[in-house]
Amino acid sequence: MLFEPRSGRLAAWGNALLAGLVSPDEAALSIVGEDAVHRVSGLPGEAGPVGLTLALGRLRALGVSGLRVALPVAGHPLGLSGPPEFNARALEAEEAVVCAGAALGLVPEVTEAGPAGDVHVSVVWHCLPVREAPPADVPSLGEAERELAEALREATVVLTRLDVSASGPVADAALSAYRARAEAGREVLAPGYPPRAVRVLALAQRVDLMVSLAYERGHGGAVAASEIAARAEALRPVERVARRALVAAYNAAVEER
Repeated sequence: MLFEPRSGRLAAWGNALLAGLVSPDEAALSIVGEDAVHRVSGLPGEAGPVGLTLALGRLRALGVSGLRVALPVAGHPLGLSGPPEFNARALEAEEAVVCAGAALGLVPEVTEAGPAGDVHVSVVWHCLPVREAPPADVPSLGEAERELAEALREATVVLTRLDVSASGPVADAALSAYRARAEAGREVLAPGYPPRAVRVLALAQRVDLMVSLAYERGHGGAVAASEIAARAEALRPVERVARRALVAAYNAAVEER
């Protein structure tokens, strides 16, 4: 399954709305996607949680001019700028949205309910104060694109040698699904994004998919402890590069302005 963080959808369609390229209802529907409902809690001027349409309007009234994505993991606060309280919440969720033009950030809390096959997902975005400073370790689009190509080449050589490359029926089916979605013209970003951002995001998602498939295949031919360690060592930098590229792509609309 392709990695499409909820923070990415919120930032992309929120940026399109702030640029006047989509309606509030279109932005809200695209952000919610297949989830049941999204609400925003802790917004300045609001006594309780509110719907996305109202929340996006409130953020614009508060001076927000753009939305950036953060995808932090332990040891890599990608896209964050503090303070520690916000960083901790974002690290726990492994994603967040940071507002440009106002010292605010949004962290999702996801709740699932219902039986298998009929799970309803609800999301509450917690609005918290952030530090107005450059986000950590976010590359330019050009840098992200170069890093992706290089990391993918290096990882493919190592994984093929260890017989744990993303191959086999499951991998083939997943990659075929990826190509079918791409060929069907799936809008990977919202209106207003430069073509290079769309290209970088699509490549980063494909790289992330291949890494996930390599993990899901188990140890494959890498039965020795040293080979298993080598596989993990090969995948770790690729994962990091893919996350950096995802953030660069989602943030491109703000950086271009």
